[in-house]
Amino acid sequence: METVRVCLVGAGYVASRHLNALRDLPFVEVVGICDTDPKKATDLAKKYGIAAVYPSLTAMADARPQVVHILTPPVSHCALTLEALEMGCHVFVEKPMAETAEECDLMIAAARAKGLTLSVNHSMRFEPPVLEALDHVAKGHVGDILSAYYFRGSDYPPYPGGPRSAVYRQGSYPFRDLGVHALYLLEAFLGPLKLFSERHHGTGTDPMLTFDEWRISVEGERSTGDILLSWNMKPLQNDLWIHGTRGILHVDAFLLRCHLYRKYPGPKQLHFIINGLRTGLKSLVEIPSFVIRAATGRLKPSPGIYASVVAFHKALAEGKPAPVPAEEGRRVVALVADASQAADHEKDEIEALREHQRPGPARVLVTGASGFLGSALVRRLRERGESPRVFLRRPAAPGSAAKGLDAVYGSLGEPEAVDRAVAGVEVVYHVGAAMKGWREDFEAGTVWGTRNIIDACLRHRVKRLVYVSSLGVLDHAGHEDGVIVDEESPVEPNPDLRGLYTQTKLEAERMVLAATKERGIDAVIVRPGQIFGPGAEKVTPNGVIKLAGQWIVAGNGKRMLPAVYIEDVVDGLLAAETAPAARGRIIHLIDPTPLSQNEYMKWCKPALEKTPIRRTPVAFLMFAGWMFDVLSKVLKKPLPLSRYKIRSLKPLSPVDVKAAKEALDWSPAVGSKRGLELTFGPYRES
Repeated sequence: METVRVCLVGAGYVASRHLNALRDLPFVEVVGICDTDPKKATDLAKKYGIAAVYPSLTAMADARPQVVHILTPPVSHCALTLEALEMGCHVFVEKPMAETAEECDLMIAAARAKGLTLSVNHSMRFEPPVLEALDHVAKGHVGDILSAYYFRGSDYPPYPGGPRSAVYRQGSYPFRDLGVHALYLLEAFLGPLKLFSERHHGTGTDPMLTFDEWRISVEGERSTGDILLSWNMKPLQNDLWIHGTRGILHVDAFLLRCHLYRKYPGPKQLHFIINGLRTGLKSLVEIPSFVIRAATGRLKPSPGIYASVVAFHKALAEGKPAPVPAEEGRRVVALVADASQAADHEKDEIEALREHQRPGPARVLVTGASGFLGSALVRRLRERGESPRVFLRRPAAPGSAAKGLDAVYGSLGEPEAVDRAVAGVEVVYHVGAAMKGWREDFEAGTVWGTRNIIDACLRHRVKRLVYVSSLGVLDHAGHEDGVIVDEESPVEPNPDLRGLYTQTKLEAERMVLAATKERGIDAVIVRPGQIFGPGAEKVTPNGVIKLAGQWIVAGNGKRMLPAVYIEDVVDGLLAAETAPAARGRIIHLIDPTPLSQNEYMKWCKPALEKTPIRRTPVAFLMFAGWMFDVLSKVLKKPLPLSRYKIRSLKPLSPVDVKAAKEALDWSPAVGSKRGLELTFGPYRES
């Protein structure tokens, strides 16, 4: 075969999957790549030995490509495809083919006029178990198809914060992404489809996904099919079931397995036994084989994409029709557009209401109002006769302190939502932050959230911002025993080694400090110690990690805790609102009364029920951390445990809280000892 010159437009995640296949085709030479992010394109070109990086598809004409892969977001597929066809190139475009059926028509007409091949990457059609299932159907093993069901759960990397992209403004996001896979898969078994019914609703779990549950029914030439797409289903599923008159097929696209449940002669009970034994024995072989192939690299990442790319180029080289014709891509896009109309319309109405509605008057705003500290603060404000405005990700649960208050819903990462929440208030208690999740969760909830709060406070001339930081921003690993901890203690020198929480809280704190010095915002930074109280009985104290249902204590448990009772923290926050001497300062809220880990765990033991507490030598944990460090280098990704994180388990003590006394006139009114009785006393009595 003659060498085929290929260029790629787009250097995102899927580009590496295409390149894995292209470099295994001896007759293909990748001669160029471009992306709106030049660094991404350069890094990928270096990794895969691509000859040149170009600023645009137009500039790639210099490389004289014969085939162009379009791997950009769907909104750009049509324009880029038309440009590539005009250059005289065959086009392989990622799914979905385009945004609308009309755009698909333009692309198909242009390819026909030029006599060029246009194909779409419907990669799941090429997954090994799907090909096996199609072969069973072709051989008549299931008889006549009666129905098909596709179940898919997903958990996309979350919204990273900042101005919302177009996808977050669509009610049909993320159905437009996964729905494509579902529809072309069912079409492969049922023939061309028409939409029968569509239902969608939102659970409120993620404020950025307006509708995260979808049910679609379709009618094909052979039979009917149903689709369930869920962003809440746990554990995740990626399963296809085909029911026929002679057999049933089950495709597990995550573990790459296909099971055929046959009809056998004899009583029906025999069918259950034989099929159960066959499935169990086959799984005993297939699952270990899958794990071994994945671990050793013999299993290609995203095998469906790999096979799809290979099939397209082999067909092109042999002068055969593309495995996925453009007309199939067009049919699926039309179905997706039909199924998306209602959700997009509803989202447009919601957006219009959000833009025009403004919350009622309030003096105070509390972010993170549904959390442990935020709830306690809201409860106290209400007891004082305030009706604070609250910022929530989802409606408050029954019995919550925030229930019934004027609320603004959204992600802290959304500038527009935060602006609506801050407008008209005098004081902002910024308690909200990300506590777990992906990097994007921390970027949106902590970094972007704080940036948005600062900008909105300045824009609306808020009188005071009380920002809740954490002792987690301090240097734990480098702290020497006996050295007093105060507001001048060094911050974490290696936040990237500590984890996302420390990284983002430290970045957010620095933003607030910079805003007080450079932008004139009136802000106070409060760093509470280890907060405890009713509602947090099962939270591990400093120096203790929860692992495999156990509390693992780093050492003998004699280290002192920088503890503080929840109501004492609320006292400090309220004092920070009005104290003139607190402006622009960092203030620690910690009970100076000595409290050891062992004493704390003795009190909380009844609340832990049967949770074992294991005191473990630090040397042993350091050895475990070393093993994780080695594994992290092998896997080339960070892991939840490391030697540095073990060293950072050290609680900070002794403490000096003179700043809180001087600036806020604060000292613990309840104190740790009485706080322990209030928190754990009821468990001891019961």
